[in-house]
Amino acid sequence: MADRRFDAFVLFAEMRTGSNYLEDSLNALPDLTCHGEVYNPTFLGHHNKFELFGYDMDRREADPLGLLRAMIEKTEGLPGFRLFHDHDDRVVDGILPDPRIAKVILTRNPLDSYVSRKIATATGQWRLTDAKNRKSAKVVFDAAEFAELMDRLAGFQDRLRRGLQVTGQTAFHVRYEDINDPEVLNGLAMFLGSIGRVEGASKKLKRQNPGELADKVENYDEMIAALRDVDRFGLTASADAEVPRGASVPNLVAHPSAGLLFIPLKGSPEQAVLDWMGDIGGVGRDALLRRMSQKELRQWMKDHPGYRSFTVLRHPVKRAYNSFCRFILPDDRPAYEDPRKVMRQRYKLPIPAKTPGPDWTEAEQKAAFLAYLEFLKPNLDGQTSVRVDTAWATQSAILQGMAQVLTPHALIDEEEMATALPDLARAVGVSDVPALRDEVIPTPVPLDRIYDGKIEKAAIDAYRRDYLTLGFPRWNKR
Repeated sequence: MADRRFDAFVLFAEMRTGSNYLEDSLNALPDLTCHGEVYNPTFLGHHNKFELFGYDMDRREADPLGLLRAMIEKTEGLPGFRLFHDHDDRVVDGILPDPRIAKVILTRNPLDSYVSRKIATATGQWRLTDAKNRKSAKVVFDAAEFAELMDRLAGFQDRLRRGLQVTGQTAFHVRYEDINDPEVLNGLAMFLGSIGRVEGASKKLKRQNPGELADKVENYDEMIAALRDVDRFGLTASADAEVPRGASVPNLVAHPSAGLLFIPLKGSPEQAVLDWMGDIGGVGRDALLRRMSQKELRQWMKDHPGYRSFTVLRHPVKRAYNSFCRFILPDDRPAYEDPRKVMRQRYKLPIPAKTPGPDWTEAEQKAAFLAYLEFLKPNLDGQTSVRVDTAWATQSAILQGMAQVLTPHALIDEEEMATALPDLARAVGVSDVPALRDEVIPTPVPLDRIYDGKIEKAAIDAYRRDYLTLGFPRWNKR
């Protein structure tokens, strides 16, 4: 069509991101044809195919963009193809600045992609059309191999981002989790100018490796430990990451005389830390420095050479339970009145309109908390109308935002703060270190009474970023 917006489209993806599945769904539209990995170094379009539109492998090597022109000329409707970071760089250079080539960027959590690729390599199964034929295997995580892959992918994503920015273009972003969503697929169809719509995603291909990473990786604990040193805040910072947060300097708390700077994470044991800081030197909580501007913060840092900045991390399950019990279950928190109402009415969170009374049962508490965790996954992914509040935002995202101004010297696990905080205080010259007070989650039903496999799975799904980037283990009812 002469009046169409684009001449072709490119689907930027990587191995094991669901690109085959997305291609099949797009090919269900009557006026779109995706021709596969047209620039794969070992085949042309699809596996064991070596000729397309009069181009064999040698001719493609000599004239890669000529193949693109032939594809545009000889395809009925809008043609497209998949392009990975290790395909022909000349094609990337040729199409990235061209506004007549539509850009679609498909992303998936790189750790999931890495494990999926290792399993496919081990089993020899790269496509699955019938679940009864599924092959499975446990693989070994290689930290050096994964770090190298992350570097390559991050560099390619940066290249795409900058290429689009400097030419004033925009891409259509699709997450792995979206490729089964017909509304997203139809939005993509509109973006590409298709007149067709789909009722559902392709049913031809089946997900090959469902389940949790712990069930797929032999050295799971070693992997989690290794990820603490691999791209701490960038692991999931692709197009499907949690909405970025800014640095909130006014939330920082500094001691007026001791060189301690606290980065509070709402939902973590911040009150216990503030009491402890107030006890240092007997200054009291009211004397702690808050609501500082960046200028005041810089001056405090200058006045306290050798200061230590720190934060206290809480296990995601426990932190989610704290935010649920403190801000969502009761109806007496004005700042959370609207989110609570929307969760209850629109997302069917099974809590009463008013704070539950003495007849509220343990089973009801368990069902409500599980529903809350299941709500958090789409909320943190930016798929609900409810704001991502700091009370339940991932600790990774909060720290990443703060890193624009300052990176903490110490990330202290809640379970270790009774010894780690005094050590930190002594490091800045505090001789009389006060004891820490306990901080209890306000609930008549302790978390360990309702915790089970369903809650664990929902928590890992919602807070995967914290589990991976901050290295939290599975909660053990501590």
